[in-house]
Amino acid sequence: MITPSSSEDRRAGTTGQSVEHVYTWPGPHIHAHHHGGVSIRLPTRCLVLLVGPSGAGKSTWAEAEFRPEQIVSSDGLRALVGEGPYDQRAGKDAFDVLDLVLERRLRRGLFTVADTLGLDPARRAAYRDLAARHRVPCHAVRFDTAAAACRQRNRGRAAPVPAKVLTAQLASYEVARAALEVEGYAAVHDAGPVTVVPPALLDAPAAAARQEEDPMPLRFGLQISRYDWASDIGVGLTAVAQAAEAAGFASLWVMDHMLQIPQVGREWDPMLDAYTALGFLAAATTRCRVGALVSPVTYRTPAHLAKIVASLDVLSGGRAVCGLGAGWFEREHRLYGFDFPPRGERLDLLADVLELLPLMWGPGAPSYTGRRVSVPEAICYPRPVQSRLPLLVGGQGERRTLRLVAQYADACNLFGPAEVVRHKLSVLAAHCAAVDRPLAEIEVTHLSTVLCASDPAAAVETHRPRGSTPEAYAEAVLAGTVEGHVGRFRELAEAGVHTAIVSLADLGPESVAAFAPVIAAFPRRVPANGAHRP
Repeated sequence: MITPSSSEDRRAGTTGQSVEHVYTWPGPHIHAHHHGGVSIRLPTRCLVLLVGPSGAGKSTWAEAEFRPEQIVSSDGLRALVGEGPYDQRAGKDAFDVLDLVLERRLRRGLFTVADTLGLDPARRAAYRDLAARHRVPCHAVRFDTAAAACRQRNRGRAAPVPAKVLTAQLASYEVARAALEVEGYAAVHDAGPVTVVPPALLDAPAAAARQEEDPMPLRFGLQISRYDWASDIGVGLTAVAQAAEAAGFASLWVMDHMLQIPQVGREWDPMLDAYTALGFLAAATTRCRVGALVSPVTYRTPAHLAKIVASLDVLSGGRAVCGLGAGWFEREHRLYGFDFPPRGERLDLLADVLELLPLMWGPGAPSYTGRRVSVPEAICYPRPVQSRLPLLVGGQGERRTLRLVAQYADACNLFGPAEVVRHKLSVLAAHCAAVDRPLAEIEVTHLSTVLCASDPAAAVETHRPRGSTPEAYAEAVLAGTVEGHVGRFRELAEAGVHTAIVSLADLGPESVAAFAPVIAAFPRRVPANGAHRP
């Protein structure tokens, strides 16, 4: 909902007059005082409060920077519930509706701009509280337009604000401007051009600068989560694999599912058998490691899985990684006739598989009896090429899954922003200490979906599904530039990630090549202890 202007209720001393549409921007565009640069960076989920007197240019700025449905205007609501945008008698009703609209939008996590004068401290506090209640950051944008410019624009209006009212607003703005610094916003910005980015990319420019000044190592893997290319699947898969190796990816991963998962696509979209696809990828490449991210332990008997992975390692020349998980997709289990026991039993089975597989790949043919699995003889020939074929555990359950990582795994796979990774690694470190194992022995991998483009907004419009807002899709796929992704991966490296695995939202040889500059920004890491790493 958008109108040419905004005004607050009578407590701010207004008469609800509109702001002129066409004007020259007053002075240079300045970014938030505490971030530097020339662009305001706002997260895809936030509440933006505009603060400035009549004639400051708030509504014109908002119209230029945001979509109409993102703007909630007090004057527009006066026109909706009263006789027009200047109907002061409708002011209370307009603000009642405004409060309701803001609450409903923030409940859904929608990007929202509150277009009012922003001069009433009680109303600003109420908006901050509303945002906090819905776990949405609140940003303030101040309009330092010269008083003379505000008065000049006001005089040019068909229905100007009375001069004494405008003088009161200008005085109120000086008080409000100082108060903004201490009122507790996520950030306070000077009005200027806007870039809206996923929250994970908000601080990326500073992190990218750290990476340029003092590079940290990080390796990259590519997860192939869909096969819906227009061309022959084998041709498309070969092209992606070879582009990935040329771009510098160190590993290739596929999902181990029998049908496409709802988070990625439709049930009837193509989904290859994981280990058939991994064998194909191994033949199409010479350097990349290959593995499933991850194989549910409910899909195959443990000894059969050991045989499959060992065969992959032999045929790939020692490039296999064994990714394991407890499984979660109940419908898939039911459709393919797999048992789907309760989670506790699946985790027991995962523990057995983690114990059994090294026995299957090691010397001799010992028997094994575990919690859910019993094998009379652990026989698997040929043995894997690698003296220790790496075991990676997917999932970040703090009580059992990360404990199994500490006990048995060579690698873990985490997800989420850097602060989540730090927390999970602190939990993993405690589990490692309990079993007297150094955390440094465990490779930390991280999975995320990525859309990397020179113009992320245009890429979002090209790929987002119907019914999804640009902000929701951008956040889901972490749409950003090369600089943005370099910064985000720097933050993950600082949090303790060794290998970043990406699932490209626009997967194809072109998008793989477009990601290459991100990889090039990070030196490759060679493990000091010579351990096999994913």
